[in-house]
Amino acid sequence: MNKILASLALILGGLIFFSFQSTEFNNYEELSIDSLRQVYAKPTTEWPKPNVDKGAVFTELGELPPSPLDLKNDSIKKVVELGKILFFDPRLSGSNQISCSSCHAPDLHWTDGRQVSIGHDHLANIRNAPTLENVWFYKKLFWDGRANSLEEQGESPIAAHNEMHQDMKVLGKKLSKIKGYKPYFIDAFGSAQVTNKRIFESLATFQRSIVSRRTPFDRFLAKDKKALSDQQLMGLHLIRTKARCINCHNGPLFTDNEFHNDGLTYYGRKYEDLGLYNVTKKPEDVGKFKTPGLRNVMKTAPWFHNGLFPDMDGVLNMYNVGMPNQRVKPEQANDPLLPKNDKLLRGLKLSNAEKDAVVSFLDALSSPTVLVRVEQLPK
Repeated sequence: MNKILASLALILGGLIFFSFQSTEFNNYEELSIDSLRQVYAKPTTEWPKPNVDKGAVFTELGELPPSPLDLKNDSIKKVVELGKILFFDPRLSGSNQISCSSCHAPDLHWTDGRQVSIGHDHLANIRNAPTLENVWFYKKLFWDGRANSLEEQGESPIAAHNEMHQDMKVLGKKLSKIKGYKPYFIDAFGSAQVTNKRIFESLATFQRSIVSRRTPFDRFLAKDKKALSDQQLMGLHLIRTKARCINCHNGPLFTDNEFHNDGLTYYGRKYEDLGLYNVTKKPEDVGKFKTPGLRNVMKTAPWFHNGLFPDMDGVLNMYNVGMPNQRVKPEQANDPLLPKNDKLLRGLKLSNAEKDAVVSFLDALSSPTVLVRVEQLPK
C-alpha cells in the first residue's frame, strides 16, 4: 500500500510540475521578467511555444545570416565592385541624373525615406521603396513578387517611365562609350563587352552583398543576456505569443517570405492596388503583398507597400484592431475579386504598455548603417 501511495504521489507531483512548466512556458501573463530571462536564456529550441496558426509558414527566430556570396573569391569580388559602381552611376538613367541609389540610399538603410519614390521628371511611383538589406534572401522581388531574381528585377526600375526612364535598347551602347568602364568589365567578365545581361548580373551580385549589421537581439542570442532590456525582452515574448506577429514575421530575418493581404487594397477607390493579383491573376491573390523583414524596421519609415504609415504607433494601432476590412457594397456581394483579409490577421488586443514593449523590441533589431564609398565614377 505504501508503495502504491508513493507511486501516486510521484505521478501527481509530476503532473503538478508539468502543469507548472506548461503555464510558465506558454502563459505570457503570469511570467515575471526574471522568469522570462530564465526561459529565454535557453537555446531557441527550448523557448516558449510560439502562438502559430495552422497553415502559417514558420521558422524560429535566429541570428543574422551572412550573404551567400563568397566575398573571398576574387572573381566574385570584381563583379561586386562593378555592380557597386553601376548602382551609384546616374548614367544608367535616361536623364543621367537618377541612379539606383536615388531610391536606395545606404545612409537611409537602402531606402529613400519617402512615402513613394520620385523618379524621372519628378513623377511619383505608386509604391514605397523597400530596403535592400538582406535582399538576397527573398524568393520573389518587388512588393507584388513580379520578379523571380535580382537579375530579372533590375530592368524594371531602369526602364520605367516614372523611375529611371532609360531606353533599354541603347543602355549597353551608352555605357560602352565610357572608356573608364572597360577595365571593370574586363576584370569582372573577361572582356570589355558591355551588355544589359552583364549590367544586371553585376547589379544583382552587388545587391546580394548588402546585409544589415548585428543588432542587440543578435548579441542576446549569442549569450549576452543583458543585450535586451526588460521591456525589450517582454516585447520579444509578446511577438511570439499574444501579439502573434511571429505568424508572418519569423525566421532570422523576421519574414516568412510569403504574401499576405493586410487590408490596404483600396479596392474600387482612387488608390487601388491589387498587389500579387496583378501578377498571377488569381482571385485569392487580390491585395497580397510581400512580408517585409523587421530588421532595421524602425529606421525605414514610412511603412507598408504604399508608405501609408509614418510612425510605428499608427502601425500598431491598426494591427491592434485587426486592420481595415473591405466594406461590401450591395453590387459587390458576388464580386470574385472582392479582397479578403488574410486569415492570420486578427486584432492584437495589446495594452499600451504591451505595444510599447513590442516597439522597444523592434528597436533592438536596429543596427548602424553600412558605409559605402564610390570614390569616382568611370569617365
